[in-house]
Amino acid sequence: MSLSLTVLQVDLLDPGTLPLLLVIAGLGLSLAEALAPGAHFVVLGVALLLAGLVGLVLGPLASPIVLALLVLVFGSLALWGYREFDVYGGKGSGRTSDSDSLTGKTGRVTERVTPTEGQIKLDGGGFNPYYAARTVEGEIPAGTEVMVVDPGGGNVVTVEALSVVEDDIDRELARGRREPRDREPNERERETEQA
Repeated sequence: MSLSLTVLQVDLLDPGTLPLLLVIAGLGLSLAEALAPGAHFVVLGVALLLAGLVGLVLGPLASPIVLALLVLVFGSLALWGYREFDVYGGKGSGRTSDSDSLTGKTGRVTERVTPTEGQIKLDGGGFNPYYAARTVEGEIPAGTEVMVVDPGGGNVVTVEALSVVEDDIDRELARGRREPRDREPNERERETEQA
């Protein structure tokens, strides 16, 4: 009893083979993007898939040079579409920012902050808003609102209590936001003069 194996042979010189390989590669990259989203494979997957489909339609006219040009054209269009329609999030939210952008951000102390230890949670801090924090001097108890005064270049930031950072103008603005808006302007002026 002899066992015969049928081997799938791919003839690379056959005009229909290269477009078919492009379609398979495009589908594979699209599947990889579906399994691990984050725009790692979407542009190239779409470019290969569309170039392969057009190559199948063109038949013998789809030379490797024509297919390469189609991959470039469809890749450029896919990249433009991906950036224009911002599939994975709000405009600019996918961009990485440097640590200097943390300066001036506010948050709340989650673990007491001292010159050697502590943790804060920044408002709008992204995927992981928790940062190790230090003070220049003294300590800040848990629950206190803080502002980043030095981003430090890593995940350890230097903070100060918001009450220390605020000046008279900030306090007046905050008081104005808390006051009812239906009072007469003259009443507000009289209260300011009395204080």
